[in-house]
Amino acid sequence: MHEHQAILTLSLMAAFADGNKDASERAEIKRIADALDGAGSINLAGIYQDVLLKRVSLASAAAALTTPEARQLAFEMAVCVCDADGVQTAAEQTFLADLRNALELDQQQAAAYSRQAEEIAALPVATDSPSAVPPSAPPAAATAPAGYASTMSEAAIDKAILNAAIVNGALELLPESLSTMAIIPLQMKLVYRIGQSYGFELDRGHIKDFLATLGVGLTSQYLEQAGRKLLGGLLGKVGGGLLRGIGKQAVSSGMSFASTYALGHVARRYYAGGRSFSAPMLREAFDNLLGEAKGLQTRYLPEMQARARSLDTAQIVELVRQG
Repeated sequence: MHEHQAILTLSLMAAFADGNKDASERAEIKRIADALDGAGSINLAGIYQDVLLKRVSLASAAAALTTPEARQLAFEMAVCVCDADGVQTAAEQTFLADLRNALELDQQQAAAYSRQAEEIAALPVATDSPSAVPPSAPPAAATAPAGYASTMSEAAIDKAILNAAIVNGALELLPESLSTMAIIPLQMKLVYRIGQSYGFELDRGHIKDFLATLGVGLTSQYLEQAGRKLLGGLLGKVGGGLLRGIGKQAVSSGMSFASTYALGHVARRYYAGGRSFSAPMLREAFDNLLGEAKGLQTRYLPEMQARARSLDTAQIVELVRQG
C-alpha cells in the first residue's frame, strides 16, 4: 500500500470513527473521494468503499507507513479529521489512541498535538477582534436585500469577507496540518460576525447547520482540503517552514479562498433578509458565488502568498482565537 494511500485510508477511518455521520455527510465524503479519485495514481473512491465496508484494517494501513514523518502526518491528519466538526467524542479518542499505538508514536508528542487541535476545535465562535491585514480594494458585491439593518457598513462587510477569504487562502498554502484545520473555525467565526451584525446571536450548532445547508460539511471540507494538499505534495513539514514553491496554487484548488468568500456573501444575504431564504435558494446562491470567487482567486493570490509568508504554526491558535 502506497504511503499516501495509507494516510488517506486512516483519514477516512477517522471520519467514520464516531459512527455518527448522517446520510448527507456520508454522501459529501463520498463526493470528495470521487472528486479526488485518481490524483497521484490513487483510487480514493476505492479506498472509501474499502473503509466503509471494513475491508481494510487500521493495523494494515498503519503498517504501510515506513517513515517517522509519514506516521506522524497520518496521526496529525486523523486528529484533525476527528476535530473538524468539534471536540473529540469518546469513540474518536479511542480510535486515536489505537492509531497512536499502531503507529508506535511517542505518547507525549502525540498528546501535545492532539491538545493543540482540540484547542482550535473548542474555541468559541464569538470574537471581539476582526481579522487584520487590510487587502486592496474589494470587488463589487451584490447589495444585500432590504430587510434587517447591519451594524457594519456594506464596505466593512465586504472587507471582512475578503480578509477572511485571503487569510484562509493563505492557510491553504501552508504545509502544516493544523493550518488546514484552522480554516473551518475561521469560516464559522465569519458567519457569526455577519449574523451578529444583523442582530442574530448565533451558536456553533446553528452555524454548522447553516454550512450543512450550503453543502459545506465540516469533516468532508477538511478531507478535501487536506487531501488536495497531500496529493499535490503540499502537506508535510520541510525544515519547519513553508514548502518550496509557496505560490504553486495549481496543486491546490484555491477552494479555501473561494468557499470562504462565497460563504460570507451568502451569510450576508441570508441574515439581511431575516433568515427567510429556503435551503434550495441558499444552495443555489452559494454555488453561483463559488463560481464568481474562483474567478477572483488569481487576482488575490499575491496577497495570499504574502500573508502565508508571515504565518507560522505557533500563530495559528491565536489567529483562530482572534477570528
